[in-house]
Amino acid sequence: MLGFLIQRLFGAALVMLVMSALVFVGVYAVGNPIDVLLSPDATQDIRAATIARYGLDQPLWRQYATFLGNLLSGDFGRSFVFGMPVLQLILSRLPATLELTLAAVLAATCIGVPLGIYAGYRPASPVAKAVMAVSVIGFSVPTFWIGLILILVFSVELGWLPAGGRGATVSVGGVEWSVLTLNGLSHLVLPALNLSLFKLALMIRLARAGTRETMGTDTIKFARAAGLSEWTILRRHVLKLISIPIVTVFGLEFGSTLAFAVVTETIFSWPGLGKLIIDSITSLDRPVMVAYLVLIALVFVTINLLVDLAYAALDPRLGRGAPA
Repeated sequence: MLGFLIQRLFGAALVMLVMSALVFVGVYAVGNPIDVLLSPDATQDIRAATIARYGLDQPLWRQYATFLGNLLSGDFGRSFVFGMPVLQLILSRLPATLELTLAAVLAATCIGVPLGIYAGYRPASPVAKAVMAVSVIGFSVPTFWIGLILILVFSVELGWLPAGGRGATVSVGGVEWSVLTLNGLSHLVLPALNLSLFKLALMIRLARAGTRETMGTDTIKFARAAGLSEWTILRRHVLKLISIPIVTVFGLEFGSTLAFAVVTETIFSWPGLGKLIIDSITSLDRPVMVAYLVLIALVFVTINLLVDLAYAALDPRLGRGAPA
């Protein structure tokens, strides 16, 4: 197990190094931030001084080497626009995106997996057919359209829930959390629902396919022959057998939702990382763009590492190097 962990950690470090280089070069190729920071009538002396102050007069390899050295010490640079450390800026927005992402993915998993198992266990029942119809809608309808409809129905017409914003927050350990207040929860419902629909449909279909496949295996036949109840079979055997693909999808969907909740955060004016990166792209705030993409890459690498460890826990043969 230790060798398995060391191998995965080495691979993760290599991926992060490559990703940081690709991100830095890619962002460097997008526009010139000096054109945004300075007015068009700025003198050449002012432009040259500004370029030198931000280190943009250095060769690309030297800028990357400086960035990498600072990165290893936990310094992501300073924002051109906000004038504050980038890491501090990102961490101030991270709790909003994190609680939205957790609410969406956990809700989709806790609701979608049981519904998918039932749809796979009783595929011909009316409830199962209704569940699959919902999953089709979740896959087919664009997220931005669903968000607008949710606002129109529940905020404008019914007036039950707020249309945007994060609501009241409570500070815990110096971090603001809206999920700990009733007002914050009311603001969280619509964006979390909007963000979870695609994940819900994915979990339903994944659990249904796994259940349909598992119900015909010898393991289930032997369990029934041993006199176990259907509930015990579903809980102890079916859920365990389909857990590996569910863990995989949960990890990847959590990472992708955390990284790409831009549309939902924009529609519902949710003050998270999505809005920050949009503003940074508009203003060509390179340090924020690079730090955001590097941190997102780190999130995906970490999630993949945790998923691999979860695989090893669910199937000990993987931790011993045996073929899956």
